[in-house]
Parts: sequence; structure tokens; C-alpha cells
Amino acid sequence: MSPPSASEVTLRPLPEAAVARFRAEVERLVARAFDGAALKQEARLALAVSGGADSMAMLRLGAAAFPGRVIAATFDHRLRPASAAEAEMVAAVCAGLGVPHDTLLPATPIAGNSIQMRARAARYEGLGAWAAAADVSFLLTAHHADDQAETLLMRLQRASGLAGLSAIRAVRSASFGVVLRPLLGWRRASLRALALDSGTPFVDDPSNADPRHDRTRIRALLAATPTLDPAALAASAGFLAEAEEVIARHADIMWSERWHGGDRGFAIADEPREIRRRLLRRALVDTRTRHGIVLPLFSDSANVEGLLDTLTAGRGGTQAGVLVRPARDGWLFRPAPPRRSL
Repeated sequence: MSPPSASEVTLRPLPEAAVARFRAEVERLVARAFDGAALKQEARLALAVSGGADSMAMLRLGAAAFPGRVIAATFDHRLRPASAAEAEMVAAVCAGLGVPHDTLLPATPIAGNSIQMRARAARYEGLGAWAAAADVSFLLTAHHADDQAETLLMRLQRASGLAGLSAIRAVRSASFGVVLRPLLGWRRASLRALALDSGTPFVDDPSNADPRHDRTRIRALLAATPTLDPAALAASAGFLAEAEEVIARHADIMWSERWHGGDRGFAIADEPREIRRRLLRRALVDTRTRHGIVLPLFSDSANVEGLLDTLTAGRGGTQAGVLVRPARDGWLFRPAPPRRSL
């Protein structure tokens, strides 16, 4: 079926309470992102609209709450034949609302293993570049409470630490500004109902029902287990995110006070293990950068438990091309000597 044209879309008004709730949540997140600063009257908002019920509901809410101040984009991953028509449907609704719309495409075809992860990376890269080009500092996505609950359960299954269990962050820094998720307190069903009641067209992505994906299996588990309340799980993820922010801020302070580029000992041996874990990763990344160490690959989320255990026992160890050894004034970080070949 072909997507509707702008003249074929007949939209009904949204409940004012829903619009007011959305406006208040966006303003709250902006204040949180900028230490209490209010959203400026002239500030524009960029919306990531896929065409699903959740993002179409967000499009309607954004256009009603901030009239004349929103722009929208649909990222067409080119992974399904129907995706181009879905982007056209979003464009038609945007035209009816008077919201500028762009369809974005990946720079290169998305293929290979972990296709969903690759698609997500391409999507955020494209959306970030689009927002920057439009000189917009706020990008809104339609992640909601059910998404948050699913993500928390997926991270629990993977034995994630506190940062991972914080799941989807309501506010996340980006190169162009910040990403905001104002719908994390809303349920999937209520957003779908809002789209239906307001005559807003949407599409159901068939990949959301594909059992090969972890998220789909977790979604089925939640649906089959009514004692697991997605709203409560989402709230727990929010509390964990608050705790994560406190610990991350404390780690930042210690980093600025105690890290001297590896020239002197990094005095963190007596700190709680979570602080040592975070700062050890950070010191490894910084040492690799300073000395141009590229291989082996390493990231600031890598597992460092083995090296932590070794240092706690008073011995030195090597990870990611960096030699770390205890000294009187703390841990010392140096490039690891090359391995001898036999």
C-alpha cells in the first residue's frame, strides 16, 4: 500500500493533558542537562521519527507542545523494501503538521554481523550530523518505559555493571548537543493509543517480532509474565542511572586530582573497587593515547577484573599494551615492552 499524501492525512487534536505532560518533561530534561537552565523560547528541537507508533506519537506531541519549533528526520536504513515508503509516510504527516522533514540514508550499506548494532550506529551518526547541520542542540528519540524495561533485563542477562544497568539514559551528551528521551515514563500501549485516537498513521516494523533478536525474546518474556511490571523496571533503571551519575562524578573528581599522565603514581589503590575499576580503564585509555598504542584493541568498557585482582595482590600486570605495576606512591603506567619472539 502506498503511503498517504499530505492531503490524505486527517489528524485529530491530542488531549491537552498529554501535550502539557510532554512539554513539561522536555523542559525538565533540558534543565537537567544544563544545570537548571530553562529551554529558550527560540530553541528548536530535532525529532528522530521512524514511523512506528511511538515516534509518530512523539511527532504529534512535539508539534503540539512546541509549534513552529520542531524539525524531524527519518533514517532509512535500507534494510527492508518497505522502508522508503515508510519514510514517505512520515514526510506526509510532517507536511500536514507544517514540520520540516528530511529522510536520511546510511553513508555505506549496512551489512555484516550484529546488524542491529550496526544499524543503530549508522542511525545515530546520521541523525547527529543532520542535527549539527541544522544547528539544533536537542535531538529527541521516542524510547519509552517498555524499551527501558527490556534493556534493563537484557543488561542483567549479560551481567552488566552499574553503568550498563542504568540502561537508556534520559539525557546523553552528543557532539552536536544532547540527546533527550522525554517518553521514558510513558508506556508503549499508551503511545499507540494516542496515535490511534488522534488519527495519526504509523507502521509496525516486522523486525520487532523477529525471535532472532534478543530484545524480541525479552519482550515476549515480559508479555508472558504479568508479575514483571515494565513501569517498575523502568523506574529502577532510572534510580540506577542516578546512582551512576553520582559515582561517575566522584570518579571524575578523583581523576582530575590524582592522575598525572602516568609520570607519577596513580594513588587509587585504597579506593572502593568500583572507583578503581573505572579509573583503571580510564588510565589505560589515556596511556595508550599518549604513547600511540593502537593494538591490541581496547575500549573504556573493557573487562579489567583480572588486572585489578593482580594489582590488588601487589603484583604488576599487562593489559592492552600497557604495563601497570604498584609503587610506593601508587600505580605506574608504562607501555608494555615488546614480546620476545621464539
